[in-house]
Amino acid sequence: MDFNVKKLASDAGVFFSRAMQFTEEKLGQAEKTELDAHFENLLARADCTKNWTEKILRQTEVLLQPNPSARVEEFLYEKLDRKVPSRVTNGELLAQYMTEAANDFGSGTPYGKTLIKVGETQRRLGAAERDFIHSASINFLTPLRNFLEGDWRTISKERRILQNRRLDLDACKARLKKAKAAEAKAAAEHELRLTQTEFDRQAEVTRLLLEGISSTHVNHLRCLHEFVESQTNYYAQCYQYMLDLQKQLGRFSGTFVGNAESTSPPPATASPPAVAATLPAVPTIPVVPTIVGVPNSVAESVLNPNEVKPPASGTRKARVLYDYEAADSTELALLADEMITVYSLPGMDPDWLIGERGNQKGKVPVTYLELLS
Repeated sequence: MDFNVKKLASDAGVFFSRAMQFTEEKLGQAEKTELDAHFENLLARADCTKNWTEKILRQTEVLLQPNPSARVEEFLYEKLDRKVPSRVTNGELLAQYMTEAANDFGSGTPYGKTLIKVGETQRRLGAAERDFIHSASINFLTPLRNFLEGDWRTISKERRILQNRRLDLDACKARLKKAKAAEAKAAAEHELRLTQTEFDRQAEVTRLLLEGISSTHVNHLRCLHEFVESQTNYYAQCYQYMLDLQKQLGRFSGTFVGNAESTSPPPATASPPAVAATLPAVPTIPVVPTIVGVPNSVAESVLNPNEVKPPASGTRKARVLYDYEAADSTELALLADEMITVYSLPGMDPDWLIGERGNQKGKVPVTYLELLS
């Protein structure tokens, strides 16, 4: 290996001379060539762009991957230029646990069936999250990272060169002032002209790079729009998945009244609103001993609410949670927050009750009600 002692000593001497000159400038003991105001504004905007890009990049990485250990692992794989292994999302892991729990509890039980349904939705949510993270990483994080690791490094390198050229120029100006003899002055003036030319050329190169920050902003703006679009699609998917799950749970037979045998409740013609409501504990519903003129075995198929007589005691009050539109004349239409009287009949599907409001009477779905004690 070649080792040039003279060059090393020369470089060390230049380094210490520039360090002393820079210190004297900070202390106001040496003159400094000032850059024009436009150039200073370009430098300030570039520094601002770099600082905020770093913060946005880091916080977006935290948003997409909250686990710091996982972020470190991904960083190491990236630096080693190796493919990051596929990682199960939290939603997919939760779906796996719910499915396994349902198999242990019994997939035919109300709890087991609900665990399976919720698990399927969590798996879909996890897959949607994976797609969003992949899209955001490519369309948003990668351009920001490329700027910091590419364009900004080039700008920083040229700025350091410009700083050295400026220090050389100021050193030449100081030597010219100290020169006494005509020959020394001539040599100093020649050196000053050469140094000034190098400084002007480097300043123009740096200026062009700094003006390119405007193009960087335009590119980052486009990437930001793509990030917002990906995030919007992701949350829209999540909302739709949860809305579908809520509808399925609202029609799940036996889940909220403790009857595990019934599997096919009558379909409801209206769905609860998108905002989830806390499902209240449902107390035992009083049962009418008989339906006048109708055998219990066929009560559900031939039920005519107008022929049903309420029990003498044991009816309950219920508050309606959601609006409900009656599907036929045997059902009672409901309005959210109104109070009705309810009771059950032998042989009825456990998801339905008989509701009364004044002179009106008809079947109502249990999941639309909050039964009061």
